[in-house]
Amino acid sequence: MSTLPFWQDFAPDEDLSAPYTDRYRVKLGSYRLDLPIRVLPDGRQAVSSLLVNQASFRVLDALSTALAEIAYSLEPDLIVGMPTLGLGLAETIARACDLARYIPLSASRKFWYDERLSAPLSSITSPDKTKRLYMDPNLLPLLHAARRIVIVDDVVSTGASLNAAVEILAAVGAVPCAALCVMTQSERWRGRFPFPVRSCFSSPLFQRTEGGWSKQQEPR
Repeated sequence: MSTLPFWQDFAPDEDLSAPYTDRYRVKLGSYRLDLPIRVLPDGRQAVSSLLVNQASFRVLDALSTALAEIAYSLEPDLIVGMPTLGLGLAETIARACDLARYIPLSASRKFWYDERLSAPLSSITSPDKTKRLYMDPNLLPLLHAARRIVIVDDVVSTGASLNAAVEILAAVGAVPCAALCVMTQSERWRGRFPFPVRSCFSSPLFQRTEGGWSKQQEPR
């Protein structure tokens, strides 16, 4: 199934019911948005997918506005952006919160980086265990001056990627007050962090059933 038509416009104002076939519908403020269902490598489970860098500007603007409204309530004085899809969102949120800049984390190591400012990086859709997350040591003074740090990513699923950012911050004595993302995906991230993880909407983990996919019961 091609995902090209997804994330380009908003869906009709009605709910979809299980079993789901190729899409799952979420609420985004006064809008509804269809997300394609992607089968995980085991073939028995699936998740709904969102790629913000493939979304139309109309959809992206709505996502950015919703994120900015949540960000205001968190009162951040520093935004830390996760690669890759979280970086554009982090910039948008920092601008909306009237901040001068944000801190971008990177999955690419530059020769002047310090390995102590890195952590293993993996995600449900990018299972390569060899990647690492890095912070440029030149950005440390910005962290030392911050009181309310918010980490921004596009999607939080298992929490593994978010935890990598938390580890890097902890290495320099910094603690985030919150994390912010467009979508929380499944419940597997819950209980991993001592701070709130806020999102515009949530999507479940799916299990294969007769006729399509149904929400899988997960421990909270």
